Amino acid sequence: MSHTPSRLRRALLASCLAGFSLMAAAQAPGSELPGKGVKVYPLKSPIAEESFQTQIVVKALQKLGYDVQPVQEVEYPTAHLAIANGDATFMANHWIPLHESFYKNAGGDAKLTRKGTFADGAIQGYLIDKKTASQYGITSIDQLKDPKLATLFDTNGDGKADLTGCTPGWGCEAAIEHQLDAFQLRGTVSHQQGTYSALIADTISRYKAGKPVLYYTWTPFWVSAQLKPGTDVMWLEVPFSAAPGDHGGVDTKLPNGKNYGFLPNSQHILANKQWAEKNPAAGKLFEIMQLPVNDINAENNRMFEGENKPGDIERHVAGWIEAHQTTFDGWLAEARKAAR
Repeated sequence: MSHTPSRLRRALLASCLAGFSLMAAAQAPGSELPGKGVKVYPLKSPIAEESFQTQIVVKALQKLGYDVQPVQEVEYPTAHLAIANGDATFMANHWIPLHESFYKNAGGDAKLTRKGTFADGAIQGYLIDKKTASQYGITSIDQLKDPKLATLFDTNGDGKADLTGCTPGWGCEAAIEHQLDAFQLRGTVSHQQGTYSALIADTISRYKAGKPVLYYTWTPFWVSAQLKPGTDVMWLEVPFSAAPGDHGGVDTKLPNGKNYGFLPNSQHILANKQWAEKNPAAGKLFEIMQLPVNDINAENNRMFEGENKPGDIERHVAGWIEAHQTTFDGWLAEARKAAR
């Protein structure tokens, strides 16, 4: 009987120690905060509408304990090289196949990782206002070889159609330039390049004034919320597939049978491969995060309508996370598992 208290004390002590161990394990940085003490250097392009996607990734990384530095803006080719060289960690807006050449030039699979699909179903191509399309029976861009049709879209008096095009360095400008040659449009169509946001704002103003418009755009982006395809504007088809570079022989026809001249794109989180392997929680996060294209479109349109300050975007991000809390928490749980 004299040994009973001693045994009881030992049992209680063991129980307490086990409880403390469980608590410590639950609170350990390696489980709940696998990124504690690790700095992250995010990049994005100067396209303001890519802030939403980027900041959702930033919030998730912060929840995992990563020390995320302010997002730096650089053009896509530079971003790919910086991430490959380890000067930056990730970008949330790597497009396949649009950025394939940037990926290869930066070192490809040896230096970079882009597992998973962040957003899918991105379409791009040429559009004109529905009124002009119906009035003149324009359905394909090669019809603009006809000077009489091309001059409908002339905005500067030189007799050529003015195509609101793609900012140099984005990747899409190479495809447009290639197709102007392939479809023999050089003599009747001018590719207007510069700051896309300013060019497309002018295009929308012309549309609202009842004038014909011809422009390039992509989804997800706010333009298609302002000029709705099928209602306000119409996609133009191309006479045949004509993609530049490595995609020269690729058929750009979509599953619905339409051919807008561009392959469907998917959006991916691009990261430094070595860093992602050393930080499996972040690597897993980059792989499994996914946003619906419609959600990106909706947020981008709110920005166009005036909610485009950093505080506005912060609010949009917080609202999206709150509305999709279960999904967001599921990403974090999977990331933490990967770190154990």
